Amino acid sequence: MATIRDVAKEAGLSVGTISKVLSSPEKVSKNNLSKAQAAIKKLNYKPNMLAQKFRHKQSSTVVVMVPDIANLFFAQVISGIEKVAQKKNYNVLIGDTEDSTKREMEFVRMVETRLADGIINLRPYLAHDSILPKSGVIAISAAGCENTPYPSVRIDNAGASKKVVDYLISLGHRRIGVVSGLANNPHSIDRLKGYQLALEQAGIPFDPELIVEGDFNFWSGLNAVEYFTRMPRLPSALFCMNDEMAIGAMKGLTNKGIKVPEHISVSGFDDMEVSRYCTPTLTSIAQPAGKIGEKSAELLLSLIEGSQPSQMEHVLPYEFVIRESTAPPRSPDNS
Repeated sequence: MATIRDVAKEAGLSVGTISKVLSSPEKVSKNNLSKAQAAIKKLNYKPNMLAQKFRHKQSSTVVVMVPDIANLFFAQVISGIEKVAQKKNYNVLIGDTEDSTKREMEFVRMVETRLADGIINLRPYLAHDSILPKSGVIAISAAGCENTPYPSVRIDNAGASKKVVDYLISLGHRRIGVVSGLANNPHSIDRLKGYQLALEQAGIPFDPELIVEGDFNFWSGLNAVEYFTRMPRLPSALFCMNDEMAIGAMKGLTNKGIKVPEHISVSGFDDMEVSRYCTPTLTSIAQPAGKIGEKSAELLLSLIEGSQPSQMEHVLPYEFVIRESTAPPRSPDNS
């Protein structure tokens, strides 16, 4: 196997020049670059990239910590991250943490030992529970919530959920059930805040019996339907804190012969692509998942390259998309 010295000898150049060709070709004259490239091709030289990365104290790798790799929303965020990283010649390592702090610390350790240059975290935290920020670890939150203690990218979750509930109220709904995420999840907390604010401004009393805790997966929606259909009176509308749970709820309602939106309206959050094709199509908040990924990657790579962010928090716009799954209640809902 050819070495860098063999290449230098074949090209008639110094080892230092060949090294510069491999790491910073723009700093080498066209003549020497041509000689080096010809020698590399002739000898089929394969540089030791790992050794180069250690010499330059940079791995050109970023870690994306994902709490649930099967979640479709996270897949869209990761796609945005990959788009930016590829342009900058960075590799993306996906870490499925399953909400395990121990697993997260393993990926943090990769940055501390220079096996990776930085982290994009897709798990939201309450400030006092966060393992980040950590000295010497460059990190961005791509699932930011209010008061994230390090640079973050997010939407206004409370404002977005209020937008949905305001709309349901404007249709005439007053008995509005909620399928939330886990109660201690910051996104659940922010979205519930928006729900409660909408009720308060409309003069509708908050009823904790109308809240069912889920975990952002399809089965949560199915499970919530079992709960709501055992109530003396079914809510006239459901606000689900993501599209997966909303689609699961619509499936559960259909299984029981309850029509959407004729008997009950259902709304989601995220606007996954499948939400445009399910029956009925789903009213939802469109989060700019790809843009969240892109902005997070841009911020992280900028920090890795030595720039300082002009702001700690980036709040991106969302869109409220009204589709077939919501309609006025069949009779005035005065409860």
